[in-house]
Amino acid sequence: MRKIITGAALAVLATACSANTAGTATPASGGTVVPGKGSTAVGFIFVGPKDDYGYNQAAYQGSQEVAKAFPNLKVITAENVPEDDNAARVMNSMIAKGAKIVFATSYGHLDAALKVAAEHPDVVVVQQGNLITGSAPPNAGTFFGTVYEPVYLAGIAAGRATKTGKLGYVYAFPISQTIDNIDAFELGARSVNPSVKTYAVNTSSWCDPAKQAEAAANLLKQGVDVITQHQDCTATVIKATEAAGAMTVGYHADASAIAPKGWLTGSQWNWGPLYSDIVRTALGGTFTGSKYNGNFRVGYKTGDNPFVQSPYGPLVDDKTRRLIEAAKDTLKSGSPFAGPVRDQEGKVRIPDGTTPDYETIEKIDYFVEGVVGSLPKS
Repeated sequence: MRKIITGAALAVLATACSANTAGTATPASGGTVVPGKGSTAVGFIFVGPKDDYGYNQAAYQGSQEVAKAFPNLKVITAENVPEDDNAARVMNSMIAKGAKIVFATSYGHLDAALKVAAEHPDVVVVQQGNLITGSAPPNAGTFFGTVYEPVYLAGIAAGRATKTGKLGYVYAFPISQTIDNIDAFELGARSVNPSVKTYAVNTSSWCDPAKQAEAAANLLKQGVDVITQHQDCTATVIKATEAAGAMTVGYHADASAIAPKGWLTGSQWNWGPLYSDIVRTALGGTFTGSKYNGNFRVGYKTGDNPFVQSPYGPLVDDKTRRLIEAAKDTLKSGSPFAGPVRDQEGKVRIPDGTTPDYETIEKIDYFVEGVVGSLPKS
C-alpha cells in the first residue's frame, strides 16, 4: 500500500470510485473544488463520552493532539452522537462553522459520513473503523489500525497468566473488528497455552454498565480468571474483575490505574499522529484516491500504527515479556491469522502456509477453535 503514494501516508484515504482527478471533486454547478483546502476548523464526533476510559476517550485525546499541532485551526468536538441521522446533523453544524475536515469516529457513523461527503464535495470526511464496500464520493474515506495485532500479543499475556485455562471476552456487536479481536486474542493465548479457551459474551451495546457488570459476573462464576473486552467504556468490567481478584487485559486506553493488582497489559490507541497526518494532507490539497477504495489500514507491517501496547502489570513475568516481544517482531512481516487457522468446528479456514491480507482478515465472520460461544444471528 505504501508504495503507491507520495508524501504523507494518509494521501490514500479517499476512494478510487471517482473518475475525477485524484484529490478533487466536481460540484454540480461546474468547476473544481479541492476537499479540505483552506479549512479553518476540523470537527470530531464521538459516539460516547470523552472520559469513558475507552474508545471515545482515546479519540478525544487524538483530537486534542490535533489542536496542539494546528493552533490556527479551531477544533470542534461533539460527544454522545448516535449512529443515525443525528450524526449527519452534527457534522453539518460543524461544516457551517468552517470545518472542511470532519472525523466521524464510530463504526456506525459511516452512512452519515458518506451522506455528508456527497452533500459537501469541498469537505474531507473520514470515518474511523468501518469499510467502504461500494461507490462513494472522492472526498470520503475510512481509516483504522490493525489493532488485532496487539490484541494477539495481549492474548499471550493472558494465556501465560491464567490458572484455570478460562479467559473471558465481553463484546458489544459481532462486527468484523470485534470478531477479529476475539479470534486474535484466543490465537495469541493458544500460542503459549494450547488448551486455553476464551468465553465470549455479547452485550449488544457499546456502553451499558449494567449489562457489562452482568457479563463479567457470569464469566467469573464460570471460573474465568482473565477478562478482556471490546466495549467503548471499559471501567465497569475492569473494576468488577479487579474486585473479584481476577486479572484484566485492557482495550482502547490505559486503565491500569483502576486495576493495580490484576492488570496484565492491553491495547490502546494513540490517534494523535494519524489524525494530524490526515489533517495535514487535507489542508495541503493532496487528499487523493487509492486502489484500496479508501479503506486505509496501518499496523506493525506499515510501521506507522496508531496503537501502542499498554504498560505491563506486576503479574507479567520476564519470560512472558520476551515471548511477546518475539511475537511482535514476527508480526512485522506475518499475521496473527497465519495458517493453519481452524474455526470452532475444526474446519480449516486459512490453510497452512497462507498469510491473509488485511481485507481478508476484515471479512472473517467466524470464531476460531478455542472460542466458546456463538455469534448472534443478524
